[in-house]
Amino acid sequence: MDDREAGSAADAEPAPDLSEVAAQCAAADLLDFAAQLAGLAEDLKALAARPIEPTPTLAEPDHPPEATSSDL
Repeated sequence: MDDREAGSAADAEPAPDLSEVAAQCAAADLLDFAAQLAGLAEDLKALAARPIEPTPTLAEPDHPPEATSSDL
């Protein structure tokens, strides 16, 4: 290696440690996950504030059956 290459190698930034990069990625992922959980908590809070309304089932018709010509 000549003097020019040695000088440019000394000026170069050291490569980041892979474990540091992995830790930064994990921290970013955890922040994203926490934001998603916060959004879900808000959704659950909004759902909990709504009253529960029964849904009609087949056993409970909404209206009486219509008369047909065969019923007469």
